[in-house]
Amino acid sequence: MKKICVIGSMNMDLVVTIDRFPRPGETITGKEFATYPGGKGGNQAVALGRLGANVLMVGKLGDDVFGERYIQNLIDNGVSVDGVSIEKGISSGIAVIEVDDAGENNIVIVAGANGRVDRAFIDKNWHLMEERDIFLFQLEIPFDTVFYAVERLKKAGKVIILDPAPARGLPDELLFNVDYITPNETEIEVITGLKIESVEGLYRACDWLIGKGVKNVIAKVGRNGAYLASHDGFVHVAGFSVKAVDTTAAGDSFNAGFAFALAQGKDIIECIQFANAVGAISTTAKGAQSAMPSLEQVEAFVAEQAKDNRK
Repeated sequence: MKKICVIGSMNMDLVVTIDRFPRPGETITGKEFATYPGGKGGNQAVALGRLGANVLMVGKLGDDVFGERYIQNLIDNGVSVDGVSIEKGISSGIAVIEVDDAGENNIVIVAGANGRVDRAFIDKNWHLMEERDIFLFQLEIPFDTVFYAVERLKKAGKVIILDPAPARGLPDELLFNVDYITPNETEIEVITGLKIESVEGLYRACDWLIGKGVKNVIAKVGRNGAYLASHDGFVHVAGFSVKAVDTTAAGDSFNAGFAFALAQGKDIIECIQFANAVGAISTTAKGAQSAMPSLEQVEAFVAEQAKDNRK
């Protein structure tokens, strides 16, 4: 199996459940409080570790209790932390999340140590990264660092997977170096500036990205699965019907599933089918990293789905 590296963010999510949101200047009593490891980079690394991948995490945490806890969580889930650094004098990345009775939320994100992942840090960890084959990126660390790392890794012949979230415009020079980009419908609208109201609109947006040099566009469409666009055509890969409990980090689970299958040498359609399964399973339980499945769970799920389809 090929070796994988995730370069990206790690946050600790601080979640408070409340009856309603407070008005400006108002103090109210919350119902519950919990902390959960999060951040798109850390989520993808943990999902890969749970599947049994050989995965390295590259990123920064702060010199606080959250950083210590996060590193242990990565280790417990089979992720190599040789590329994780503790940044002195700054907090770990955090997300303060309020969730009301209607399920609506307010989120405040503090980048913390994630904002210190710079070019020098990539250079420092290059000896670890050059031993890896497949690289996953997101956009929660400084964009300059993503651009630099992608360009350098592509010159070294590595495979690049980009999850373009949070969505933003992307320069042609970056898109040209991406082998697989995995936006959802909202993200692809932001990137391309094209409104998507139909499959035909999605096709046009994907074709725009292919025209910019992206090798493969994998457009995630929730429970409907994903569409693959490349120079070979435009194909729908059906998703799985499940009773969703919490869709948090479903996209991160999808990306991890795709990278895992790619590392095993599966063809791209098989990779997307596997990714759809991993993403679907992750929505059937609460939490982000805690809901991510093992390889055994995915295989059992796929087998059960195939059995049901034969009935």
